[in-house]
Amino acid sequence: MKKKKSMRSVFLNGIFGENPIFRMLLGMCPTLAVSTAVFQGIGMGLATTFVLVFSNLVIALLRNIIPDKVRIPAFIVVIATFVTIVDLMLKAFIPSLSQSLGIFIPLIVVNCIIFARAEAFASKNSVLLSVTDGLGMGLGFTVSITLLSACRELLGNGTLLGAQVMPETFQPMAIALRPPGGFIMLGILLLIINASSKAIVKRREAKAKEAEL
Repeated sequence: MKKKKSMRSVFLNGIFGENPIFRMLLGMCPTLAVSTAVFQGIGMGLATTFVLVFSNLVIALLRNIIPDKVRIPAFIVVIATFVTIVDLMLKAFIPSLSQSLGIFIPLIVVNCIIFARAEAFASKNSVLLSVTDGLGMGLGFTVSITLLSACRELLGNGTLLGAQVMPETFQPMAIALRPPGGFIMLGILLLIINASSKAIVKRREAKAKEAEL
């Protein structure tokens, strides 16, 4: 018998179990390109979350109507619609963010995170679960890219959200803001997070064994 998914497990899965950046390594292009400043990281994360939630919502609503043969083009049209909405809203209300993110907002259309959730989840599950999945995945992506952005901005400029936080004697590491620095910082964060996750799992297993004795 197939186990029924709970909203809580679906939501937490996007943040921890299948985190798009730190677990699945998806969306690396925008992640490494715009994560040089916290403001940009938060903006990209929230824009992606918006598209994830609403594209999942529409695809789940239409999953029994869309013919299987044209599901891929249909998904792309739905995703592109919400990307266009985000792009126009940013240009109208936050032009500075729109300019700094540049081409990476329109490129959300081909972001593998969004398309993967549409194909693997939204097209096979209820509307409520699909929205929850989109929200969990979006927040997981937002938290991850913001963390990476914070590390790179702090080391590269000595600032967070544009405010100086490091002492005047601090010497910025210019490489942190360059592509190689993005890869290095991502690798370090992956090492720390995965090692911590394994340690937590081992502790839980040890406690479970102690409880059985």
